[in-house]
Amino acid sequence: MPEQEAGQGRMGRNRTGREEAVVEFVRRRPASALRPLIAWYSGYREAGVPPRRHRGLPSPYLTMIITLHDPLVITAHPDPRTPSGTYDTLVGGLHTTPALITHDGRQSGVQIALTPLGARALLGLPAGELSGLDLDGADVLGRLAAELRERLLETDGWAERFTVLDRVLGRVLAATVRPSSPAPEVAHAWRLLLATDGDTSVADLAEHVGWSTRHLSQRFRTEIGLGPKEAARVVRFDRARWMMRRSAESDDQRTLAEIAAACGYYDQAHLAREFGAFAGCPPSQWLAEEFGQPH
Repeated sequence: MPEQEAGQGRMGRNRTGREEAVVEFVRRRPASALRPLIAWYSGYREAGVPPRRHRGLPSPYLTMIITLHDPLVITAHPDPRTPSGTYDTLVGGLHTTPALITHDGRQSGVQIALTPLGARALLGLPAGELSGLDLDGADVLGRLAAELRERLLETDGWAERFTVLDRVLGRVLAATVRPSSPAPEVAHAWRLLLATDGDTSVADLAEHVGWSTRHLSQRFRTEIGLGPKEAARVVRFDRARWMMRRSAESDDQRTLAEIAAACGYYDQAHLAREFGAFAGCPPSQWLAEEFGQPH
């Protein structure tokens, strides 16, 4: 799915007076009551840009997307059995292979990064039931999916849109009298994985929570959607690709070898293998696709 960091849009006009490319990426944290469940909101808008393909990469968060104007077009899903399709709203679980998204030069919407521990409270089901899946928002959220989109389309500006999300999702949370939650042991293991950037073995996690490795792996996969070893790899990969992105967007660029060392990989070759497994392409190709130039 589209991954954005906090940023500012840019817009201009060419010499003929026609509007040039518009690119807006804005990120904000949700209201305090929602922060244990949602990591961030990302608003994105592109218009007048060349058609392109985007890789929705694996991350430690479930994806909720609410489009604003043009539908989301997914040509390949993490689960290859899912046919290509278009979506006004979408909910996707944790996955270990990329989704392929295309647009014809225009796209806009809001992405919500939902923590696996927040799935029960806001979606009414464990994150494990969505593992590897992309579903129409209405199939998971019911009428709430259409309400969210309608409310966002009535607003003007990212700050107002994010406030609408706070209000509507806060209402959903408040209406859930006793939201079910994962077992404390699973929640603790998940938070420990995030806190260590994925640099924790399954044996260490099991020792911390007082379960056997087998029992932890089974319960963790059922609740989160990935086994703890897979989840640790995704967390580490997610950190590495964001470091690549920030490096590509700044003057202080790091080499892949430096990023590999910082993220706990054995060496650059190890990082490249993991990147190929999760992104379906080498790091250099992903950077060229995202930024138009090699790293």
